[in-house]
Amino acid sequence: MDAMKYSTLRSIVRFIMKIITDIEIYGIDKQPRGNLIIAANHLGRLDTAVLISVIDREDIIMPIAEKYRNHLFYGAIGRAANAIWLNRFEADYSALRQILARMELGGLLAIAPEGTRSKTEALQEGKMGVAFLAGKSGYPILPVALTGTEDRRIVENLKHFRRSKITVTAGELMEIHLPAGKGREQAMHIATDEIMCRIAVMLPERYRGVYANHPRLKELLNS
Repeated sequence: MDAMKYSTLRSIVRFIMKIITDIEIYGIDKQPRGNLIIAANHLGRLDTAVLISVIDREDIIMPIAEKYRNHLFYGAIGRAANAIWLNRFEADYSALRQILARMELGGLLAIAPEGTRSKTEALQEGKMGVAFLAGKSGYPILPVALTGTEDRRIVENLKHFRRSKITVTAGELMEIHLPAGKGREQAMHIATDEIMCRIAVMLPERYRGVYANHPRLKELLNS
């Protein structure tokens, strides 16, 4: 990554975000300096810019949907961050191999377990890719919950020259250990539910989506 180029772009992103948003941050101080996966819910197009604004690191490993490669704003972010372009609509093993190769060099992987923006403005089912990457790399996971970045809300506020109130809440670090061979896929499924429920517990009820009635979420809420 061209650190100077990325730091310059991040400064521009932060400047724009200060104008159009009011971001409240909770618990990002729990973010360790070493290898790390930030796993966040994906509400809207602004999520990437929000994470860039609040993560004060330049060793970011950032998968971005292939369709944004030529986008004026997100394409620029991707090129500055040396993004890994990801096909969201099929198992992109080439991208996974690229991510793992970059993780072997160290850094911070920022990724959305859901894989794509939520059309319901609430949690969708998480995909097993994050659990796989964590188990394979040994990177700890920091669950992060975003609110206020829904596309509809952002556009409406921009139309009325209002700043959008956004929250970024970090949970407790967690580690994923996967067995080899038999039972590995089931373990990844359980780990994925754990990641998503740890995100859900930090969200207001209306954002919990398909995990609203998950038994593990109920355990976390009552703990």
